[in-house]
Amino acid sequence: MALLEVRDLTVRFDTGEGTVHAVNGVSYDLEAGETLGVVGESGSGKSVHVLAMLGLIPKPPGRIAGGSVRFDGRELLTLSERELRKLRGREIGIIFQDPMTSLNPVLTVGTQITEALVTHGLMSRRQALERAVALLDLVGIPEPRKRVTQYPHQFSGGMRQRAMIAIGIACEPKLLIADEPTTALDVTVQGQVLDLMRDLKKKLGMAMIWITHDMGVVAGIADTVQVMYGGRVQERGPVRAVFNDTRSAYTWGLLRSLPDHEMPIAAEGERVAVVATERQRLYQIPGQPPDLFQPPVGDPFAPRNPFATKRCLTEVPPLVQAPGAVPGHLVAAWYDLRAQREKAA
Repeated sequence: MALLEVRDLTVRFDTGEGTVHAVNGVSYDLEAGETLGVVGESGSGKSVHVLAMLGLIPKPPGRIAGGSVRFDGRELLTLSERELRKLRGREIGIIFQDPMTSLNPVLTVGTQITEALVTHGLMSRRQALERAVALLDLVGIPEPRKRVTQYPHQFSGGMRQRAMIAIGIACEPKLLIADEPTTALDVTVQGQVLDLMRDLKKKLGMAMIWITHDMGVVAGIADTVQVMYGGRVQERGPVRAVFNDTRSAYTWGLLRSLPDHEMPIAAEGERVAVVATERQRLYQIPGQPPDLFQPPVGDPFAPRNPFATKRCLTEVPPLVQAPGAVPGHLVAAWYDLRAQREKAA
């Protein structure tokens, strides 16, 4: 049994202008110890589907319109808010996107790290404070005993992100969800955070869902990549397979949009460096994202897809095993991207 089983998850937001179809039948499994990289442009549903399964979307206007989410054998969508509070932080840790707004400015960093430990009854306040010092040291913050008494504004951007990681792993969760944790960081600090997360994963043995816009980050940290668009999964599979044998036109467009679309996949434990060549013109996916108030009846990427067939415009393709690909490499497409690219060449 997988640690996390998501089946046909559907999320809607009812607004004065109409209903937003934010997530439209997302299904996948996450094994214990696995790192899943979820990638896609803004509005693809990558963050919303995770927040929805943890009961963190505002209700109203948000609502879960259907589906099932089982974590470690328990159905999350039927749990009460009280039961979810016991789960969040204890068994499922979360690192939010912007530490400047996610951290409470009037509480010390130490207080915010110890909150989950004390709330879940794992330690006394004195024991939790010592644990906070150890966690700050673990995530690479110098002088942790001094820093634990300081406030977020006294930390640099990179240090605040490391503090958020300390909060997320404080209870040694089975699953850690990182929602674009390196977006606001410079490249050097981003690399340090990725190295840190890889080390923590090995030490704690936890599974991770890493949500990002950055395909390079996915290549450097994930075991499996899941590409989302228009609230649906377009492609999913082992990182090497998806990057080197791309089957979705949307994934192909994202990879071509990188400074070097022939990006190498790093060996285990290595980072991927993407370097732009001089005067290189970047590829741009034509068209606009779908209107989620009135989602298309077929493949949501079809209007922007140069390889789309007539069927793509009228029927949503299921997410199935890609023909001739490694097991577990799934694609939602009515076209054969590999054959179409060979034909176009």
